[in-house]
Amino acid sequence: MPETGKRRVLAFDFGTRRIGVASGQELLGSGRPVAMLPAKDGIPDWAQIEGLLKEWRPDLALVGLPLNMDDTENDMCARARKFAKRLHGRFHVNVELVDERLTSFEAKGEVMAEGGSRDYGQHGVDDRAAVLILETWFNQQSANERPNDTNA
Repeated sequence: MPETGKRRVLAFDFGTRRIGVASGQELLGSGRPVAMLPAKDGIPDWAQIEGLLKEWRPDLALVGLPLNMDDTENDMCARARKFAKRLHGRFHVNVELVDERLTSFEAKGEVMAEGGSRDYGQHGVDDRAAVLILETWFNQQSANERPNDTNA
Protein backbone atom coordinates (compact mmCIF):
# COMPACT_ATOMS: atom_id res chain seq x y z
CA MET A 1 0.00 0.00 0.00
CA PRO A 2 1.31 3.49 -0.79
CA GLU A 3 2.48 5.65 2.07
CA THR A 4 0.06 7.84 3.96
CA GLY A 5 -0.74 10.94 1.95
CA LYS A 6 -0.59 9.22 -1.43
CA ARG A 7 -3.45 6.71 -1.27
CA ARG A 8 -6.31 6.31 -3.75
CA VAL A 9 -9.57 6.15 -1.82
CA LEU A 10 -13.17 5.16 -2.65
CA ALA A 11 -15.93 6.29 -0.31
CA PHE A 12 -19.36 4.68 0.02
CA ASP A 13 -22.50 6.36 1.35
CA PHE A 14 -24.48 3.27 2.32
CA GLY A 15 -28.25 3.33 1.94
CA THR A 16 -31.05 0.83 1.67
CA ARG A 17 -32.11 2.03 -1.82
CA ARG A 18 -28.90 3.55 -3.16
CA ILE A 19 -25.21 3.52 -2.36
CA GLY A 20 -23.30 6.60 -3.36
CA VAL A 21 -19.68 6.24 -4.43
CA ALA A 22 -16.93 8.85 -4.68
CA SER A 23 -13.22 8.68 -5.44
CA GLY A 24 -10.30 10.78 -4.45
CA GLN A 25 -6.57 11.03 -4.12
CA GLU A 26 -5.31 11.68 -0.62
CA LEU A 27 -2.57 13.97 -1.92
CA LEU A 28 -5.18 16.34 -3.42
CA GLY A 29 -7.56 16.09 -0.46
CA SER A 30 -10.70 16.27 -2.56
CA GLY A 31 -13.14 13.85 -4.09
CA ARG A 32 -15.53 13.56 -6.97
CA PRO A 33 -18.75 11.62 -7.46
CA VAL A 34 -18.41 8.27 -9.24
CA ALA A 35 -21.75 6.49 -9.10
CA MET A 36 -25.05 5.89 -7.39
CA LEU A 37 -25.58 2.15 -7.21
CA PRO A 38 -29.05 0.72 -6.71
CA ALA A 39 -29.56 -1.46 -3.65
CA LYS A 40 -32.43 -3.67 -2.58
CA ASP A 41 -32.94 -3.34 1.16
CA GLY A 42 -29.25 -2.41 1.47
CA ILE A 43 -27.96 -5.22 -0.70
CA PRO A 44 -26.00 -3.96 -3.71
CA ASP A 45 -25.16 -5.70 -6.93
CA TRP A 46 -21.75 -6.91 -5.76
CA ALA A 47 -20.62 -7.28 -9.39
CA GLN A 48 -21.02 -3.51 -9.83
CA ILE A 49 -18.94 -2.88 -6.73
CA GLU A 50 -16.32 -5.33 -7.95
CA GLY A 51 -16.22 -3.45 -11.27
CA LEU A 52 -15.65 -0.13 -9.49
CA LEU A 53 -12.91 -1.62 -7.34
CA LYS A 54 -11.17 -3.03 -10.42
CA GLU A 55 -11.51 0.25 -12.29
CA TRP A 56 -10.39 2.59 -9.49
CA ARG A 57 -8.05 0.18 -7.63
CA PRO A 58 -8.30 2.00 -4.31
CA ASP A 59 -5.76 1.54 -1.55
CA LEU A 60 -8.54 2.14 0.95
CA ALA A 61 -12.34 2.15 1.03
CA LEU A 62 -14.37 4.34 3.38
CA VAL A 63 -17.91 3.61 4.50
CA GLY A 64 -20.01 6.31 6.12
CA LEU A 65 -21.27 5.55 9.62
CA PRO A 66 -24.53 7.46 10.23
CA LEU A 67 -24.24 8.10 13.97
CA ASN A 68 -26.98 9.92 15.85
CA MET A 69 -26.24 13.48 16.94
CA ASP A 70 -25.63 12.23 20.51
CA ASP A 71 -22.93 9.79 19.27
CA THR A 72 -25.17 6.74 19.71
CA GLU A 73 -25.64 4.14 17.00
CA ASN A 74 -28.85 3.23 15.24
CA ASP A 75 -30.05 0.42 12.95
CA MET A 76 -28.42 2.02 9.92
CA CYS A 77 -25.05 1.99 11.71
CA ALA A 78 -25.29 -1.78 12.10
CA ARG A 79 -26.18 -2.12 8.42
CA ALA A 80 -23.31 0.17 7.33
CA ARG A 81 -20.89 -1.86 9.48
CA LYS A 82 -22.17 -5.07 7.89
CA PHE A 83 -21.69 -3.57 4.41
CA ALA A 84 -18.12 -2.54 5.36
CA LYS A 85 -17.33 -6.06 6.63
CA ARG A 86 -18.69 -7.62 3.45
CA LEU A 87 -16.73 -5.17 1.30
CA HIS A 88 -13.55 -6.20 3.12
CA GLY A 89 -14.41 -9.90 3.17
CA ARG A 90 -15.36 -10.18 -0.50
CA PHE A 91 -12.67 -7.99 -2.02
CA HIS A 92 -9.91 -7.85 0.61
CA VAL A 93 -9.77 -4.07 0.44
CA ASN A 94 -8.85 -2.13 3.58
CA VAL A 95 -11.98 -0.45 4.94
CA GLU A 96 -12.43 2.34 7.48
CA LEU A 97 -15.66 3.74 8.88
CA VAL A 98 -16.15 7.52 8.85
CA ASP A 99 -18.64 9.55 10.89
CA GLU A 100 -21.04 10.82 8.27
CA ARG A 101 -23.52 12.79 10.37
CA LEU A 102 -25.41 15.34 8.29
CA THR A 103 -23.65 14.54 4.99
CA SER A 104 -26.94 13.74 3.22
CA PHE A 105 -28.47 16.92 4.65
CA GLU A 106 -25.46 18.93 3.45
CA ALA A 107 -25.54 17.26 0.03
CA LYS A 108 -29.23 18.14 -0.34
CA GLY A 109 -28.38 21.72 0.58
CA GLU A 110 -25.75 21.82 -2.18
CA VAL A 111 -28.29 20.57 -4.72
CA MET A 112 -30.82 23.18 -3.63
CA ALA A 113 -28.21 25.96 -3.76
CA GLU A 114 -27.47 24.96 -7.36
CA GLY A 115 -31.17 25.04 -8.24
CA GLY A 116 -31.41 21.26 -8.56
CA SER A 117 -34.41 18.99 -8.19
CA ARG A 118 -36.00 18.40 -4.79
CA ASP A 119 -37.05 14.91 -5.90
CA TYR A 120 -34.31 13.07 -4.03
CA GLY A 121 -36.06 9.75 -4.59
CA GLN A 122 -35.61 10.17 -8.34
CA HIS A 123 -32.48 12.33 -8.27
CA GLY A 124 -30.48 11.13 -5.29
CA VAL A 125 -27.66 12.91 -3.55
CA ASP A 126 -25.87 9.78 -2.39
CA ASP A 127 -22.83 10.29 -4.62
CA ARG A 128 -22.45 13.85 -3.29
CA ALA A 129 -22.77 12.54 0.26
CA ALA A 130 -19.98 10.06 -0.54
CA VAL A 131 -17.78 12.99 -1.63
CA LEU A 132 -18.45 14.67 1.71
CA ILE A 133 -17.56 11.47 3.57
CA LEU A 134 -14.32 11.30 1.60
CA GLU A 135 -13.43 14.94 2.20
CA THR A 136 -14.25 14.60 5.92
CA TRP A 137 -11.75 11.76 6.10
CA PHE A 138 -9.13 13.74 4.16
CA ASN A 139 -9.56 16.67 6.57
CA GLN A 140 -9.18 14.36 9.58
CA GLN A 141 -5.96 12.96 8.11
CA SER A 142 -4.58 16.47 7.58
CA ALA A 143 -5.50 17.47 11.13
CA ASN A 144 -3.75 14.40 12.51
CA GLU A 145 -0.55 15.30 10.66
CA ARG A 146 -0.36 18.87 11.98
CA PRO A 147 1.90 19.43 14.98
CA ASN A 148 0.27 20.70 18.15
CA ASP A 149 0.38 24.47 18.52
CA THR A 150 0.89 24.34 22.28
CA ASN A 151 3.94 25.96 23.75
CA ALA A 152 5.58 23.53 26.14
